[in-house]
Amino acid sequence: MEASVDTPAVTAHPRRWLILFVVLAAECMDLLDGTVVNVALPVIRNRLHASDSALQWIVGGYSLALAIGLITGARFGDRFGRKRMFVIGAAGFTLSSVLCGVSTSTDMLVVFRLTQGFFGALLIPQGLGIMRAVFPADELNKAFAFFGPVIGGAAVLGPIIGGLLVSVHLWGGWRLVFLVNLPLGIAATIGAALLMPESKAPHAPKIDVLGSILVGGAMLAIVYPLIQGRESGWPIWTFVLLAAGVLLIGVFGLQQSWRTRGGEDGLIEPSLFRNRSYLAGLLVLLVFFLGMAGFMFALTLFLQVGEGFTALHAGLTFVPWSFGLAAGSGLSGAVLADRYGRRVLIAGGVVSLVGTLIILLVARHGSVSTWDLLPGFLVSGLGLGIIVAPLFGFIIAAVDERELGSASGLLNAVQQLANSIGIAVLGTVFFDTLGAGHFHHALGRVLWIDAALIAVSVALMPLLPAHARPEDEAHG
Repeated sequence: MEASVDTPAVTAHPRRWLILFVVLAAECMDLLDGTVVNVALPVIRNRLHASDSALQWIVGGYSLALAIGLITGARFGDRFGRKRMFVIGAAGFTLSSVLCGVSTSTDMLVVFRLTQGFFGALLIPQGLGIMRAVFPADELNKAFAFFGPVIGGAAVLGPIIGGLLVSVHLWGGWRLVFLVNLPLGIAATIGAALLMPESKAPHAPKIDVLGSILVGGAMLAIVYPLIQGRESGWPIWTFVLLAAGVLLIGVFGLQQSWRTRGGEDGLIEPSLFRNRSYLAGLLVLLVFFLGMAGFMFALTLFLQVGEGFTALHAGLTFVPWSFGLAAGSGLSGAVLADRYGRRVLIAGGVVSLVGTLIILLVARHGSVSTWDLLPGFLVSGLGLGIIVAPLFGFIIAAVDERELGSASGLLNAVQQLANSIGIAVLGTVFFDTLGAGHFHHALGRVLWIDAALIAVSVALMPLLPAHARPEDEAHG
């Protein structure tokens, strides 16, 4: 969710706790979507005869569309009404999920996954603004306390639910992983329509259409050739597109500066790009999540296609990782971050690196079992949880109140972009190395790259602020 700069004094809404659970239903739907779809990838590959790049688009395309839409998603809510955007987003996400579930080709599935991402970008950023409109300031922290268990529960249950749904073998064995969004989506849509009050920002800026087109075009120009390049033989157009993407980022930066000088609001405060601590935070977020997304994508394929695990077996194998993530998040968010500050992030990065190296040592030689992977998964998940829970708060602590909404929205978008790039880059490395069934060598190369990316993110962490911003102001 994106932080908003307007926090007016509010009267407690009589249905505020029911509204909170509607917001949590939407968050849960988004969180579950990634984990359950990952587990279903090998079945989708077999049933729809999906190419390697199609698998990358099915997962990474969703993150890309979400990243593009998040830049303006919160602004739409501020200007046109948060309840309205929440209902449209929840209904569209639910319908897109159904259309994913009834797709008859990989092209259809990719298109509807992109649609899911765009509607998700309308839905997810509205939650914080809605909560601030219905909860008085002294209850916000109590409300936010519910997010930890929900995120942790989704992390633990997601792979298991995905494995169970695929193992049912109903409607091809993979369609249920998308149709499972139907009850949550209907509940979120109807609950929002009936319970939520409408709220808008008092002085919402106009939507920067040109800026949205520039930043969206830049993201697409970077991710598209990274996914399609390998199967196309890396023709010249892939490098031209990559260069164009970098150029568009520069043009976008200039356009934002021109708007600000002309007295107009841009998508992003230009002053953020002069803030060394914030830029370091962006790099930490980009590098760390890039590695994590690619690691999860490759590992899912390794377990099911390379090692012959069933979807349920693979889902259960991820439980120690998910449990470690939930435990690390709870421990870091509730105790460690406040007491030890930035050192907790560095410690979490080191723990995550150790876990990745343990998995590398176990998985790169010979067949592996769930028990072989358990220690590495547990340690890796624990380190990730220690980092993820407070990371947004530390990065946002580098900005002032005027920059808060823009800074938070950009962080959300960069996180999703990192997921998409990670799946594109490390997925390409995995498939390129795979060759004639050398799954252990392919996974080993991905894990070495992931370990290097974690090390880089740890090296950048000392540039972050020493302490985090309070949770109600930094929630992402």
